[in-house]
Amino acid sequence: MAERALRGTRLGATSYENDRNTDLAPRQEVDYTCTKGHRFTVTLAAEAEVPMTWECRNCGAAALRVDGELPQAKKGKPPRTHWDMLMERRTVEDLEEVLAERLEILRAGRRKSA
Repeated sequence: MAERALRGTRLGATSYENDRNTDLAPRQEVDYTCTKGHRFTVTLAAEAEVPMTWECRNCGAAALRVDGELPQAKKGKPPRTHWDMLMERRTVEDLEEVLAERLEILRAGRRKSA
């Protein structure tokens, strides 16, 4: 008999508990506006740290909190180029020596084939 009662109930897919006599966590609503003028509200937990920016639900652009200020840009390092990394390992004199050696090898190879 128990097998018939469970047939077709999608065990684990749905909860059979109800919401009566339960207290939800305290919440706060925060308004955001994106650069294209879309305005929306995000519901967060009351104790959560509210971010200054949020991704716009309509266009995906960065939306700013209505009562907030623009976040200050972090000062970062400039990107390292291949030349910068090379100069960390070798000096200009070393590079000139390597270039001279490689050119000599190339010229010697051309003389043999000619």
